[in-house]
Amino acid sequence: MGVVAEQRATDILISAEDLALGYPGSGAFSKQTGGGTNVIEHVTLKVPRGAIVSLIGPSGCGKSTLLKAIAGLVAPTGGTITVGGTTPAEAARRRQVGMVLQDATLLPWKSALDNAGFLLSLAAPELGRAEIRARAKENLRLVGLEGSEGKLPRQLSGGMKQRVAIARALTLSPEILLLDEPFGALDAITREEMSYLLLDIWERTGKTIVLVTHSIDEAVLLCSDVHVMGAKPARIIERVTVPLPYPRDQHSFEDVRFRETEAVLREHLLASHGRAAAPLRAANRGAA
Repeated sequence: MGVVAEQRATDILISAEDLALGYPGSGAFSKQTGGGTNVIEHVTLKVPRGAIVSLIGPSGCGKSTLLKAIAGLVAPTGGTITVGGTTPAEAARRRQVGMVLQDATLLPWKSALDNAGFLLSLAAPELGRAEIRARAKENLRLVGLEGSEGKLPRQLSGGMKQRVAIARALTLSPEILLLDEPFGALDAITREEMSYLLLDIWERTGKTIVLVTHSIDEAVLLCSDVHVMGAKPARIIERVTVPLPYPRDQHSFEDVRFRETEAVLREHLLASHGRAAAPLRAANRGAA
C-alpha cells in the first residue's frame, strides 16, 4: 500500500548540529584547524522520518562528505550528528543505513541475485543462503528486475546495474537510503525512469531518503526539501521546500509550482557559484 507524504511521521530521524567534517591534509575549500583540515563547517541539518530530501550545490562543496558522515564513514571533527537517536557508526552497525553510489560496483562474477544479496551475506551470514537469496529476489522484484536474477553485470544496461545496486541496499532492510548521484552516469530518459522508480520504492516502503544530485529537475521532482550547499566555507546556505503534493509523475513538470521552485533553486545555486543572480523570490524558502 502506498504511503503518501502527509501520512508520514514528522519526527526527526537524522540530525546534525553545527557539524564540522574534515580529513588530514589540504583541500581546495578547506580551513586549517590544528593538524587536520575541515572541509565542512557549521552545518545544521534536520531530516524527518519518511522524507525524501536532497543535497545540491557546486562540485567539491562537501555533499558526498556529508552523506558519508550520515553513513558513519567519516567521523565529525566538531558539532554533533545522530541517526535514529544514536551515532551514525552504531546506526550502520544495526543496518539502519543503506548507501548507493554513482558507480553500481557490482561483482562481475556474481549474478544479479547474488550481487543484491552480497552485503547482507557479509553483515548477517547467520541468516543463511536461502533466506538471503529470498530477500534479494524480493528486492530485485521491487526494482523491476524480476526475471533477470541470473544475469551477470556484463549482461545488464547501466540502468539495470543501478537497479541491482538499489536492491542490494534495500536487502539490508535499512530505514535510511543514502544516494550519492546514483543516476548521474545515465542518459536523460533512463535517469527520469529511475527517478520514477525511486518514487515508487519510497511510496511502497516509506524509507527515509537523502539524495545527492547536481540536477535541479531531479531534486524538485523527488524531494520535499532541497538543501542548497555552498563553498568557501562548505555549508548549507538555504533549505527550499518543494510545495508539490505527492504522488508525483511526468505531469509534475507542467505544474507552475515546479518551475517556480526550480527558479528559486537556480538563483541559490548561482549565488553558491559566486555568480550574480536576480533577487530571490520569497516563496518556498525555508531556514537552513
